Amino acid sequence: MFGEISSEQLAVDAAPGILTIDLGALAANYRALQARVGAARVAGVVKADAYGLGALRVAPALYAAGCRDFFVAHLSEARVLRPALGPDARLYVLNGLQPGAEPAAAEAGIVPVLNSLEQIERWSRLAGAQRRTLPALLQFDTGMSRLGLAPDEVEALIAAPARLEGVRVLHVMSHLASADEPDNAQNAAQLVEMQRFARAFPGVEMCFANSGGVFLGPDYHGTLVRPGIALYGGAPVAGIANPMAPVVRLEVRVIQTRAVPAGARVGYGGAHVTVGERRLATIAAGYADGVPRHLSDRGAAYLGATRLPMVGRVSMDSLTLDVTELPPGTLRLGSLVELIGPHQTLEDMASAAGTIAYEILTRLGTRYHRVYR
Repeated sequence: MFGEISSEQLAVDAAPGILTIDLGALAANYRALQARVGAARVAGVVKADAYGLGALRVAPALYAAGCRDFFVAHLSEARVLRPALGPDARLYVLNGLQPGAEPAAAEAGIVPVLNSLEQIERWSRLAGAQRRTLPALLQFDTGMSRLGLAPDEVEALIAAPARLEGVRVLHVMSHLASADEPDNAQNAAQLVEMQRFARAFPGVEMCFANSGGVFLGPDYHGTLVRPGIALYGGAPVAGIANPMAPVVRLEVRVIQTRAVPAGARVGYGGAHVTVGERRLATIAAGYADGVPRHLSDRGAAYLGATRLPMVGRVSMDSLTLDVTELPPGTLRLGSLVELIGPHQTLEDMASAAGTIAYEILTRLGTRYHRVYR
């Protein structure tokens, strides 16, 4: 009964849940996006550990599918990825560089996105000190009021192009704030502003479209697009059928079942009170594992097509399901139920929690056993 088992099987059996990441579907999504944008290149946004799915597995899979451009948020992320990719891979740091980090980026061949006149000055100064030209992307704020040069800074740069001495600008870029809403007027307004700034840098390619921007049409594409959530199977555009292949499946184990009478209080604070006799199953995932607490008494898991409502509050390491709709004995210790999969998409779970698919993905914890297909 308790014979020897492999370390791999032990890892599966001991884990509270199984997170399956389909690298084949990831590559298929990359190819589908590449087909949509034609001659433009598709970059992979692999910041935040590839949206929580493991950048050291995701980025090489994208590279094998033909991707050569990768965006991260921080220099530390780029430095981890650099040895995992071929020498022709280009790594861009969206947040730019902190003061003093410039030499390390230059030595590793990592390309900063320059978001301010100060960052431009520091990168140019390093180029002069090293007597060489250093590549960079130049970002403009076209209406999001987040990263990038503000319009007055762009005008100051245009008036004094010597500020870019020693800097080879590979792309001018900006970020769309409402690309997932195709009818939002902010998209067209940002495009007009982006094109106005880009004309001041003739011969420099444009990088503008995120996941939603890919679906806004060729005017938004430039020569480099940078999808994130669409690569990972998330819906790039609200209100239409998701054209991307699902990449993630999450199944969580049952750790206890019980029958309770009418009037039983469930979970912290006794927040849920049963109406009639119910059968409950507690599963081994909670907010420490990326299941939002806002799913308390709102979310669900699935067994096949049967919806199993979450009852009571989501705890740190567990949550409770009402499984009365299943035949008695269907679930027992170690059984798996679906939290993300064919019956409940990322968007379904996010909507129930009042959040977005990005947050669900990036908060998935480290305690699940990960299976890469």
